[in-house]
Order: sequence, then C-alpha cells, then structure tokens
Amino acid sequence: MTKTTPSGISDHLKWIFDDSPIPDPHGKGERAVAFIKALRHPKSSLPGRQFQLDRWQERIIRRVYGDTKPDGSRLIKTVFALIPRGNRKTTLGAALAMLHLGPERIPGSQVVSSAVDRDQARIALEEMKGVIGAHPRTAEAFQIQDTKNRITHRKSGAFYRAMSADAATAHGRTPVFALVDELHAWKKRDLWDAIKTGLVKTPGSLLVVTTTAGIGHENIAYEMYRYASAVASGQIEDDAFLPILFEADKDDDWKDEEVWRRVNPGLSCNPPYPDIDGMRQMVREAEHRPADREMFRQLHLNVWLDGAANPEWSLDVWDENAGDLDLSALEGRPAWVGVDLAKRIDLAAVSVSIPMVDGRMALHVQSFCPEGAIRRRNDGVPYALWRDQGYLTATPGDTIDLSAIESHIRGLCERFQVEEVAFDRWHAQDVMKSLEDDGLPVAEFPQNIATFARPVIDFEALMFERKLVHGGNPLLRWAIGNVVLYTDASGNRRPLKERSIDKIDPAVAAIISTGRAAQGVSGRSSYEDADVTDLSLFVV
Repeated sequence: MTKTTPSGISDHLKWIFDDSPIPDPHGKGERAVAFIKALRHPKSSLPGRQFQLDRWQERIIRRVYGDTKPDGSRLIKTVFALIPRGNRKTTLGAALAMLHLGPERIPGSQVVSSAVDRDQARIALEEMKGVIGAHPRTAEAFQIQDTKNRITHRKSGAFYRAMSADAATAHGRTPVFALVDELHAWKKRDLWDAIKTGLVKTPGSLLVVTTTAGIGHENIAYEMYRYASAVASGQIEDDAFLPILFEADKDDDWKDEEVWRRVNPGLSCNPPYPDIDGMRQMVREAEHRPADREMFRQLHLNVWLDGAANPEWSLDVWDENAGDLDLSALEGRPAWVGVDLAKRIDLAAVSVSIPMVDGRMALHVQSFCPEGAIRRRNDGVPYALWRDQGYLTATPGDTIDLSAIESHIRGLCERFQVEEVAFDRWHAQDVMKSLEDDGLPVAEFPQNIATFARPVIDFEALMFERKLVHGGNPLLRWAIGNVVLYTDASGNRRPLKERSIDKIDPAVAAIISTGRAAQGVSGRSSYEDADVTDLSLFVV
C-alpha cells in the first residue's frame, strides 16, 4: 500500500504514517493484525469481503497489542483516540471487540462496548453481528443473543455486551476489554466509573476510548482529553496511556482542505473517506450559518468547543476581561444588582455590577445551590469544587433557601450604594416584598425580549471592549460558555435557557446587573431601545 503522510501532522502522530519500527517482541501485534484481516465484513469491497484494515489503523493495532512488557504482558492499558466523524472508528472498535473474543480472549471473560444511549450502543453490536454472519466459521463460533445485546463465544464462554450510559446493570462487572464510544456526549459518569473500576480488577485489561471532540470543559471527556494532550506533548510521562489526537488547532482555517487531510486519517487512504465532496458542500453551507460552522469544526476537525454548540461569545474574549476584582476597594460606590432565581432545585445567582472611574465595569456573581443538587451533579461539572472555592453557596436540603439569597442581597446593600435590585417577579415575590418593606430599591425585570434587548447589547459591548472586570470566576465562565441567545425578527436578543447546553443562571444575572448599571449611568430605559413595532416584545 502506498504510504501517504498528511503534511503538518502532529509529532505524536507521525509514527502512524511513517515506516518507523513498532516493537512486537512476542508477536502479539502481528497476531492481532492477522486475525482482523481474516475477518469478513458484509460491506467490504475487497475480494472475498475481507475486512478492510487500512494502514493507519493497522499501525495503531500493532502499537497497542505488539508493544508489550518483557514478560509478554500488556504495556498499553488505555487508548484515547480523538478521531473525526466518518473515519470508521466504530468499525475499528467492533474489530477490536472481536479480537478480544478471538486470540486475546480469556475463558469466561467479559468484553463490553458502551455509548451514551441504547441506539448508539447498538451500533458496535450491529457491526459485530455483520462480521460474524459474513463467514461460516465465525457464525458457528458465536451465539448472538440480540435481545440481550450479547454475543458469546460458545467454546470458551467469553462474551461481549453492548451497554448504554444507564449504569444500573454495569456495577459488579469485570471486563477485560472496554470500548467507550463518543465519550463527549456522556452527561453522567456512573457507567464510566463502573467500567474504570471494573477494568482494574482484571490483569491485562484494556480501555479504548474513541470519540470526536466535545463541547465545554466540565465533563468526563474533556478530563480525558486534557490528560491525553499532556501525555502527547510530553508534559506527563505515561507509557501505559496512548494518546491519538487527530485535531485541528483552534486558529486553523476550517475551510482549508490541507487541514482536513491532516485531521482525517481516512483521507490518506485509497479510496479516501469520509466523502470529501460532502465536506465541501457542508463548508459552502456553513459559511452562511454559524451554528453549522461550529458543528463542522467540532465533528469533522475535532476542535474542542468552549461552550454551546452555537456559542454566542468567544470565551477567549471573556478571559481577556478577567482582571483583578477587589470589591472592598469599591465599597460605597453606586451599584446595580441582578437576581436570577429560576427554579429552586438547582442554580440561582445574584450579580452586582459597579461602574468604575476608568470606564470599566466591576462584575461579581455569587451563585447558590441546594446541597442535594451538588450530590446529584455527577457529569463532571465541579459544583463541589466551586462551593469549596467560594463561588457557589450551598444551602441545606434539596431546594434553595431563599433566605440565604435575601441575606446576601442585604449584605450588598450595606456595602454599596445599591441603586436597584432587579428581579423577575415570577420567581421572587416573597423576597421582593421583604426587601421592599424595608425600603430597598427593588425593581421588576420580566425576563422577556423587551427588557433584555438593551442589557444584552450593553453587556456584550463592555465584554468586547475588554471593560468587564470579573476576576476570573470559573462558575460564571462556565455559564457564559453555555449561553444561547434568541433573536427576534427585529434583531432584539435574550438568553434562551431551553436551548442552552447547560445552566446559564449566573450569566443571566450578570447581563441583568450589567445592563441595568449601564442604563443607570446613562439614564436610559430598557424600553427606549427595543423595537416596539413587534407586539410580542411585551408578552412575558
């Protein structure tokens, strides 16, 4: 086969495309490759429907299985393969699962593949069923129990099972091989933890993660990706961890086909895959649709996105606003408070915005959450860490104690010259009445497009001008990265919680307080700038 090495390939990937020797002292790499090539695939175009194992895939298999310790035991225990969509990673994963029911099998051993939901989990199973049925010998050797998502090697009792991220049936299992598919889509970590703890019970176990890039930094997949990047760069030495990161740089031209070829290993093959004409058409359409552009960068170029799939604001710009925030130095100054209570079972936020003498805006956001919600949050979003760092106030029980929020607001009013405390009355009538009864400057802020139109513009303008001093609050940063805005026919915008990737309450509070502060300094009203020709503006 003709060797094709994409130009500009990352240093840690060059061994996949060059002719450098791959250690195989015990012949296990050659055995693995020979077994997979002996399989049949119903969709293969090769003679006899031979399983198509392309050079880049073969090199990976030789490295994983051939590079053994002196005693012949497994050296590589974890493979993290970041591979764009359309590069046949699921087919390769199914072949590896077959390998562990073949020459790598241990009598009675368990082989699993896992995905975010039942349909995704069955993709590898269906691939394996096709491979088994494509040759009489494999059809005879295995029993397929379709309703149980299970395949058993008749003679040894070794079996394979497909599992989804419902971990109810995962604990107690001790797999020798686990294939984890599209980890970026996993919202919960129960199954992940069950697989990881199960693997360590068995000597010689192997974990293979195959995924495209994900969205956001507070999730399981990003934890693995960050570690893999550190190993690939040499920052961390870990011979048992093999990083395979086919990814474009964040600043690469997403329309450049040389970037595509560097990132998609299948494009080095003959015939190439994925369909490059299809990619070209996607790019033509995505030039006019920002959401499609981000989807293309994430799934086809493996650019890890900071927040929402259609991000409103670059977190790189947000980070440039951080600055040093010293609230004590600003005490006594005019300030505006924004409150977003939303539902009382998860996250709420109180934001204070303080205009500074140099034209910048100081922004401090305190979030609140019941302890029960912190316990329920098991998807990698570090509520507990943010609580310990002081960015998140935990209240006892399963619902937010509104008295804690009211007390915080009263504390702000004592420290600053608070001009306004803006609420959405729908969720805060009792707190608003209590504050009003004591003469505090409560103002109603219905969360509709009329009241948000100008605050969104002012908040965005201060951010783009690098005039927001937010101190680097990580919880607020996470919320900003989750924001999706709704835009009406007149161009007015408001945050849209139901379309955002995760919680945005701290960001909503920040927009409210910053917008009200900007309006308070200028003397404007929110309604002056909204397009009142659209009557829907006034529907709460």
